Amino acid sequence: MPLSLQSPPCATLSASIQKGRWKTLAAGFSVTPLPAVNFSLRRSIPRILASASSSSSPSSSSLEAGENNELNAVSAFSEIVPDTVVFDDFERFPPTAATVSSALLLGICGLPDTIFRNAVDMALADSSCAGLETTESRLSCFFNKAIVNVGGDLVKLVPGRVSTEVDARLAYDTNGIIRKVHDLLRLYNEIDVPHERLLFKIPATWQGIEAARLLESEGIQTHITFVYSFAQAAAAAQAGASVIQIFVGRLRDWARNHSGDNEIESAIKSGEDPGLALVKRSYNYIHKYGYKSKLMAAAVRNKQDLFSLLGVDYVIAPLKVLQSLKDSPAIPEDEKYSFVRKLTPETATHYHFTNKELVKWNQLSLASSMGPASVELLSAGVEGYANQAKRVEELFGKIWPPPNV
Repeated sequence: MPLSLQSPPCATLSASIQKGRWKTLAAGFSVTPLPAVNFSLRRSIPRILASASSSSSPSSSSLEAGENNELNAVSAFSEIVPDTVVFDDFERFPPTAATVSSALLLGICGLPDTIFRNAVDMALADSSCAGLETTESRLSCFFNKAIVNVGGDLVKLVPGRVSTEVDARLAYDTNGIIRKVHDLLRLYNEIDVPHERLLFKIPATWQGIEAARLLESEGIQTHITFVYSFAQAAAAAQAGASVIQIFVGRLRDWARNHSGDNEIESAIKSGEDPGLALVKRSYNYIHKYGYKSKLMAAAVRNKQDLFSLLGVDYVIAPLKVLQSLKDSPAIPEDEKYSFVRKLTPETATHYHFTNKELVKWNQLSLASSMGPASVELLSAGVEGYANQAKRVEELFGKIWPPPNV
């Protein structure tokens, strides 16, 4: 039976975290410390989408209906996902689904007044965790309880699915990922969260993709993230991942400062943006060969990106882009902003793939096909998530036990 706290233990964490403010990056579903940036979680819902629903229809978007603006026009083709956790932005762009992560836990504990604070406090006061013998097992238990408690709160606040980050320190351990997901699912069961409301967010390492295959075979929905190459996307689709997340802008950023990646250079040579090209190829592959995965385009930087991706299942878009769409009447000013679905299952049937792309992916073929961009960006993403998880446990260790436990 969890103990009740008279004073929230997270308050002790605020001083150490307030040295850095927080800004959400929904494209990476992460919160990155930046000096002079602030965000509020007083009454907000993290607008970090895992997936709005199991339906493939984009018409379920919760964005405002009935207005003849560009936002509603593009929402007829894809589920448009606001990138925000700020309350004012939640008022403008209500959420349909969310992600709970180690970065979000850090943000919650660094703010004096959030609707999720009690969820973390109750985890830190849980007697079943407190009774564990080793510090490592105790902190891991607190971490699991906290992330599930916050996820449970989010399930009550959004109509769609909630994606739960799986500890990135397990990114190269298939069995470890599966055990962690089972542990988290058991905790969700204890608070009566239905399985169909959940996704589990796993990095796109080979071990992560293999874990997704095994979990999906059990009926557990997975969300593969840090996808930066066609090989990763195709392998995740073959594994039956429910959601595959591609970071458009990050590939573009890498291409601006690096060279030597054949997949990126081939896209550029064809006159295509490498991030947009990867989404297009992955979408066409999924639909041409009948895979169940839904595709999510993240790190979308501008309106032209969004218009180029119309038809993809989900698009995470910055607030400045959404506001511009909302403020603009649905009359395209030029051809590049025409309201035409660019990606369709029908056109996918005519897309050509090479024999090299149509292999049954395994660990060796994936490793040999990932270029330097996907290797570097995947590694950086895993390292960043792992460091955030470690920081959560370190912070929990500093304030446990609370005075009244």
